[in-house]
Amino acid sequence: MIIERLQEYVGAETPTGDTAALNAFADRLAERYAGLGATVRRVPAPTGDHLVADFPGRAGEAPLLFLAHHDTVWPIGQLADAMPWREENGVIYGPGVFDMKGGLVVLETALEQVHDHRPVRVVVVADEEVGSPSARELVTAESAGVYAAFGLEPPHPNGDLKTSRWGSTRVRIEIAGREAHAALDPDSGISAIDELVDQLVAVRGIVAQYDEVLCNVGTITGGGRTNVVPGSASADIGFRFVDPSTEEAVLAAVAELQPVRPAQLTVRVMSNRPAWQPSPATDELLAKVIEAGRSVGQEVGGAAAFGAADTNLTGWLGIPTLDGLGPVGKGAHAVHEQIVATSLPDRVALVAAIITTI
Repeated sequence: MIIERLQEYVGAETPTGDTAALNAFADRLAERYAGLGATVRRVPAPTGDHLVADFPGRAGEAPLLFLAHHDTVWPIGQLADAMPWREENGVIYGPGVFDMKGGLVVLETALEQVHDHRPVRVVVVADEEVGSPSARELVTAESAGVYAAFGLEPPHPNGDLKTSRWGSTRVRIEIAGREAHAALDPDSGISAIDELVDQLVAVRGIVAQYDEVLCNVGTITGGGRTNVVPGSASADIGFRFVDPSTEEAVLAAVAELQPVRPAQLTVRVMSNRPAWQPSPATDELLAKVIEAGRSVGQEVGGAAAFGAADTNLTGWLGIPTLDGLGPVGKGAHAVHEQIVATSLPDRVALVAAIITTI
């Protein structure tokens, strides 16, 4: 049954930003959670609705929060064209099977099995793959008063949970120059592309001052014709930070960039996930999860992670947090995305043990 439901979920393609596809999938999840006894609330957003599902539990106890998302990085048609669902030698392939339709199925299957537990709150967001810009306030609000937070993202390759994450911020640099004929009147133009190149070199200089900062220029756009001095250009940059102080210093320096030419320069933060650092509270939570795992015959470990997710926010807020409760696999955001089939029931057992013993 669990594999059949996973196939159903993978078959419903849900690219980030495809409002119709995401809302149709949210309908499916809302019906499922309500059928399992939850009070479900839908939170509208222009690029896809988020869901909050509250499952009742023992009176007077703080809830456990589970964070998930239903968007994927794959466009509609990926399933038919390049990544068909298939099972081979105990491995399941398909778009979103690892990140994170598998985690969604693990959670709901565990919820079918549990009794006598703390209340459980589930938040499923629609734009996690682009930094959850429309869901940050929702995650913050729904985190208030919880006992602990857990993410259904993929685990480490060996199945270990994630105990901290680097911060992640997307920044857009936009340049407005002035168009002119590139041969007849070049001096009256201001090249937005030349200005952008100089600004990206300046960003590299800022980053070079710090040992543990990752910087990736993900997209560059601008110009149109080689005989026209380009009047506009922009670049989207992804930054990763190991600690909040470095994050603050780098982003402040980037925000203070000044144009080299008489062009207009704008720096905008598109999304931000603060660094979630190791803490005694998370160590204590991991110890409890280790015991929960042993109760179902599993040895669970934990380690820091580079990638960012919505658990960055709960960890940063000081809530005891662990991530990586999805099935074991590999290939997130890659055409060979896959999970190990036998890890699905194992993860179900672990999540059920967490819900009933913590």
